[in-house]
Amino acid sequence: MAAAVVRYGAPPVLSLAVGIAAWYAVSYLILSPARRFLLPPPHTVLVESLLDPDHVGPMLDALWVTAKVCFVGFAFAALIGVSIGVLMSRGSFMERAIYPWAVVLQVIPVLAIVPLIGLWFGYGMVARTIVCVIIAIFPIIANTHFGLVSVDKSSQELFTLSKATPVQRLLMLEFPSALPSMMTGFRTASGLVVVGAIIGDMFFAKGEPGIGTLLDIYRARLQSDDLIAAIVLASVFGILVFGVFSILTAAVNRRR
Repeated sequence: MAAAVVRYGAPPVLSLAVGIAAWYAVSYLILSPARRFLLPPPHTVLVESLLDPDHVGPMLDALWVTAKVCFVGFAFAALIGVSIGVLMSRGSFMERAIYPWAVVLQVIPVLAIVPLIGLWFGYGMVARTIVCVIIAIFPIIANTHFGLVSVDKSSQELFTLSKATPVQRLLMLEFPSALPSMMTGFRTASGLVVVGAIIGDMFFAKGEPGIGTLLDIYRARLQSDDLIAAIVLASVFGILVFGVFSILTAAVNRRR
């Protein structure tokens, strides 16, 4: 157990230490004292932002708003993405009809359609959620489709001989067989949905401010210590979300 902790825990800890050392080097060796506000040293960010309730309190409140957008956006992305993946798996015609548009949705720069989203859906929570769905839905579609079309042929034939209905085949054979692939899509989408929520916060500031809204405010005010602290909190949140889905994916794979 201890050896495994060292083996898997030491590399990220070492890279973190190198990153902090490089951060200090830039702050003290490259930036002059007059320009050090551009990249305050780590202890300044820690003491003046992350450990100061007056500073970190609004960040945590905003992060909770962003988290709610993430959860709602992920739920819609999962529901819509799985449904589209099922439709695509029903036959080659459906796959050819839908997949190109799913790819188009993936490759269109979200920032390019942000003004259109705001024009159609306003500049509040609905628009933020839509951005999350657009960014996160493709890996769910692709992995759901891949998992469903990769079901063992002999099992398919057995269900055909048993005269199973399409719904029975989907629920009792295809979904269980495709679950590992679907979980991989969910894991990928879990990281993307955080990015989408923060982008939505930045461009759709109407309503409760999210962490992305604060990032934009801190940038405009040149509050580098608060800006870096907010980035750290957003990053930790994204890592936690991705980590949860990584654990769930590993658990599903172990059960097979």
